[in-house]
Amino acid sequence: MPVAEFYHHVLDMLGRLGIEAPIRPSPNEVDPAIPFAEDHEHASYDGEAAQLFWRQLLAANRVIGEFRSHFTGKVSPVHFFWGAMDLACTRFSGRPAPPHPGGAPNCGDWVMVEGYSRELSSCGFWPGGGEEGAFYSYAYPEPAGFRDYPVGPAAAHFSDEFGQFLLPYEAVRTAPDPDRALTEFLHTTYEAAAERARWDRAALEDDPYRWGDRIRR
Repeated sequence: MPVAEFYHHVLDMLGRLGIEAPIRPSPNEVDPAIPFAEDHEHASYDGEAAQLFWRQLLAANRVIGEFRSHFTGKVSPVHFFWGAMDLACTRFSGRPAPPHPGGAPNCGDWVMVEGYSRELSSCGFWPGGGEEGAFYSYAYPEPAGFRDYPVGPAAAHFSDEFGQFLLPYEAVRTAPDPDRALTEFLHTTYEAAAERARWDRAALEDDPYRWGDRIRR
């Protein structure tokens, strides 16, 4: 059904349940941003593709969640962004960052200024960036030498177009050990940010498996 019809159905059902759900009635980070109530153009649905994307998110969440557990500083949960439909996890060094220039389509610059107010290294999974989507990693502000830092696995590369490291989803899916391939990408691209920006890694990182078998007793 068209987006407008779906939008009205959802709000109507929530209203019948007595649930107030005020939302911004237009999409973010896309152009043009047709208000949901007026979007009669987009009406397609591919159930198989939606399920495949859901399975990608589940697998990515599991591995990125394990990666998150190695950081003891301020770090976001593994969460889903509404704009570019990406799953993300962000580590913060604790130091302030210069004001972000903004510029995301149909998203206030103040959102970017607030979101990037601290030095960070962010990674995640995005359905764009490749035939089957791509894992990504970037730093803000980007330190000197970041994009030239050696990262793995072999299929990982720095994209000048997107200003971040990318690893095609299909390269992970077809790897002999997909978890290991993605884990290598997450750790080495984070190291690129932490080393080049001289983060206090000793104070911000730890081994979540340091207690060994005692955790299970």
